[in-house]
Amino acid sequence: MELLSWIVYLTFALLTLGQAVVLAIQTWEHRRYARSCMRGIGDLKASGRAVVLAPCKGLDVAMGENLRALFRQDYADYELVFIVENDKDPAVTMIRRVAAEHPEVEARIVVAGRATDCGQKVHNLRAATAEFPPEVEYLAFVDSDARPRPEWLRTLVARLAESNKIAAVTGYRWLLPERPTLANCLLYSINSALMALVGRSSHCLVWGGSWGIKREAFEAIGLHEAWAGTISDDLVAARELRGAGRRVRFEPGCVVGSPTDDALADAVRFVRRQYLVARYYTPDWWMVGLGGVSLSAVAWLGNLAAIAGAWMWGVLPLWLPIAVTAVLYGLSVQRGRVRQSLVQSYFPEHRSRLHTAARFDVWANPLGTLTGWLGVLGSAVGRQITWRGISYRMLPGGRIGAVTRRDGPMPSPGRHKTHRPATYRKAG
Repeated sequence: MELLSWIVYLTFALLTLGQAVVLAIQTWEHRRYARSCMRGIGDLKASGRAVVLAPCKGLDVAMGENLRALFRQDYADYELVFIVENDKDPAVTMIRRVAAEHPEVEARIVVAGRATDCGQKVHNLRAATAEFPPEVEYLAFVDSDARPRPEWLRTLVARLAESNKIAAVTGYRWLLPERPTLANCLLYSINSALMALVGRSSHCLVWGGSWGIKREAFEAIGLHEAWAGTISDDLVAARELRGAGRRVRFEPGCVVGSPTDDALADAVRFVRRQYLVARYYTPDWWMVGLGGVSLSAVAWLGNLAAIAGAWMWGVLPLWLPIAVTAVLYGLSVQRGRVRQSLVQSYFPEHRSRLHTAARFDVWANPLGTLTGWLGVLGSAVGRQITWRGISYRMLPGGRIGAVTRRDGPMPSPGRHKTHRPATYRKAG
């Protein structure tokens, strides 16, 4: 019995330590790649007509500053297209106000109408991408809760134009907690750990809050049609790109800040929703995520259980699980230090604001791992997804079975309309 305990525990320890080492190497590689890319952003040059599509619903945290960042892009030839469900959305007033501050930038609002058989965000994007003028070469997508840096669009287009082999370029979010609460710190830690797993190749994964695609590729893979009846814009895009053998590049210069302020329950629900969507659209990656997060969480819980067992029943020498736990924690702290050193590269202007959340990620990352695990486990059951007050019932293959809204029954579907409060053209 004692020999069996040794074999089982040593196998478990080797697996968990091996995973921790691999994660540490990947985190270091992410930093190396990010620093390399960020150093050259100022020298990137880009041209060609681009359309930036920003679906909006309601008011996000610090949304005014997020919108102003879109109007302040250092790119010469682009149009901003904001898409809303209806012109009563409070986002419309905010968009008009910010647009009036920047009359040199061309901008318009598309009123898409209510979604009846797909996610509202997807419905908005389909309405806005039904047709484009022939001069449009690049499509860029950004969420209303994202705050891109001024060189975001230029970097996106430049990377797309660099190689015929690259069809799409994606960034990711870097959370900017409004307050240093436990929920915000947990979500910040979870998000930072996920982002550090991405390298130069995104493995065709796309993050919908900051990405771009060549118009040619968008039309070639039939993305507008592929979105029909689905809830996820980015995972469907990733699926279609991978199916067509088109490459996606992760670009650190397209990482965007994302102001956030969540309650603890909302943080867990957010993680569950992200993984639940992945379960339907990229089940292979969902399985990888489930296995990886589960092993990380079980590493902490299993070693604590081993310490308790060694202390109370002597099934193992007490020093062994304590040593393994200490090494795991040391690697966790080191990964956290490497991750948070990236703030200097990505958002140096927010260093003081992120101080508490960054220290939490370094020293209390195991709590983020366990919280994320709860969300991942929750995604293994159920088929109901709620996004901004709208609930969707999922069917096999990612189709939408039913849409339930809190604001009353849906009207019969009709054509979307384009509302132009004014046309703002960029100087020069």
